[in-house]
Amino acid sequence: MKSLYSKFVVFTLGTMIMSALIAFLAVNTFYHQVLKDKNDEKNMEIALSLASFIESEKKLDLEGFLQTQAATGYKIYVVNEKHKTIQYGAPFRVNNLSEDAVSKVLNRKIYHGMRDFPTETFVTGFFSDELANTVGVPFRHNEADYALFLRPDIKFLFTEVHYLLGGMIIIMAIISVLVMLIVAKKLIDPITKLTMASKEVGKEQFSPELDINQRDEIGQLAQSFRNMTERLNENDKIRKNFISDVSHDFQSPLLNIKGYAELLMDSGLPETERKNFAKVIQSETERLSSLTNQLMLLTSLDQLVSPLRKRRFKLNEQMMEVTRRYRWLLEEKDMSLSIDLDETEIFGDPAFLEKVWENLLSNALKYTEAGGSIDITLNKKEDGVVVSYCDSGIGIEEKHLERIFDRFYRADESRTKQIPGTGLGLSIVHQVVKLHGGSIDVRRNTDRGMKFIVKLPSYPDN
Repeated sequence: MKSLYSKFVVFTLGTMIMSALIAFLAVNTFYHQVLKDKNDEKNMEIALSLASFIESEKKLDLEGFLQTQAATGYKIYVVNEKHKTIQYGAPFRVNNLSEDAVSKVLNRKIYHGMRDFPTETFVTGFFSDELANTVGVPFRHNEADYALFLRPDIKFLFTEVHYLLGGMIIIMAIISVLVMLIVAKKLIDPITKLTMASKEVGKEQFSPELDINQRDEIGQLAQSFRNMTERLNENDKIRKNFISDVSHDFQSPLLNIKGYAELLMDSGLPETERKNFAKVIQSETERLSSLTNQLMLLTSLDQLVSPLRKRRFKLNEQMMEVTRRYRWLLEEKDMSLSIDLDETEIFGDPAFLEKVWENLLSNALKYTEAGGSIDITLNKKEDGVVVSYCDSGIGIEEKHLERIFDRFYRADESRTKQIPGTGLGLSIVHQVVKLHGGSIDVRRNTDRGMKFIVKLPSYPDN
C-alpha cells in the first residue's frame, strides 16, 4: 500500500508534468492559430528586403553579404538556377524542402513555408527547425536567378536574458518541488502519529504518546483525539470498576445464601436459628432482586435512544401515591412526615419519574433513625417545578457529596455495614432527571440529615 507521502509526491510531480504539457499545447496552439501568419509575414518582409538589396547592388559580394546576414541570427539556404545549393549559418535539422517549392521560387514566385506549415497539436511550428518551415523569395544577381529561403536561427533568439529567465524558472521549479516535499512531510508526519496512536487505542491502550503541538486543523484534530482517548480511558476504567462492583455485589449475597443454605441442611438445627437463617436468605434474595432490577433500569436508561414516553400528568398526585406505599414503614419507625405539595401538572415520563421519588423517599427512610422526620415539598415556579426531600438522618460527609451519583459509590463503610444497599439508586435518580432536562442538587442540613432538591423545567402543552 502506498503511503500518503508517496502519493503526494507522485501527485505533485504528475501535476507539474501535466501542467507543463498543457501549457505547451496551449502556447503551441496559440502560435498556430494566431501568430503563425504574422511570423510568416514578418520574415517574408525581411527576405524581400534582402532580395531587393541584392538586386539593387550590382557589384555586391553575394557570398560575403549572405554570410554577414546569417551571422546576425538567420539561417539562409540559396539555390541557383542550376539547382546548386549553398547553406549560410547553422544547418537545418531537417532538409525537407520540396523540388516544387524550389522551382516555384526560381520562377519568380514567393514561398510561404511558415504560413503553410502543418497546423497540428503536437507540431512545434515556431521551434520546428526544418527547411520546409521557411519563407522563400527569388532574386537576380549577375544575370543569374536564385531562390533564397530564410528563417530565424532559434539559438540566436535566446540571449543572455532568456538564459537568465530560463535558469530562474528552473531554479524556482526545483525550490518549489523541494519546499512542497518538506511541507508535505511536515503535514503528513502528524497524520502518521495519529495513525499510530489510533492503532494503540485499538489495542485498548488509551494513553498513547502524541507529540503534536500545532495550532492549525491538524492540531485541533490531535487535541480532539486526546480528548477522545481521555474519555475512552475514563470509560474503560468506569467499565472495569462497574464489572468489579457488580461482581462484588452479586458475590456477597450469593455467598451468604450458600452459607446459610448449608447450615439449614443440619437436621439438628433449632427452629429459632432455622427461621433466622431463612430470614437472612430471604433478605439476601430480595437484595439480589433489587440489584437486578436496578441494573436493568440503568441499562434501559443507557440504551435509551428514542424519546421518553412523555405525557402530561399531575405530579403532586404521583408523589402522594409513592408516599402512601411507604406509610407502613413510617409508622413502624415512628417517623413524622410533612408533605406540602402544590397542585402541579408536568410533561414527562411518569414511569421513570416515579423511580426518582421512590429512590429519594426510600433513601430518606433508610438512613433516618426511628423517631426522625422527613419533609417533602413540591413548589410550582414560573420556569418549572422544584421538589425537595429533606430528612433528619445520619447524613453524608461533604467530601463524599461530589460522587454520590456515581454508580456503586457508597459514602463510607459504616453506612454500608449498618444499612446495606446497591449503590445504584441515586445514579438512577440523576440520570432520569438529566433525561428530563432537569438538575438535582444535594446539601447537608444545618443540624443533621440531607436535603435533595430536584428541578424540572416547564414544558409547553403538546
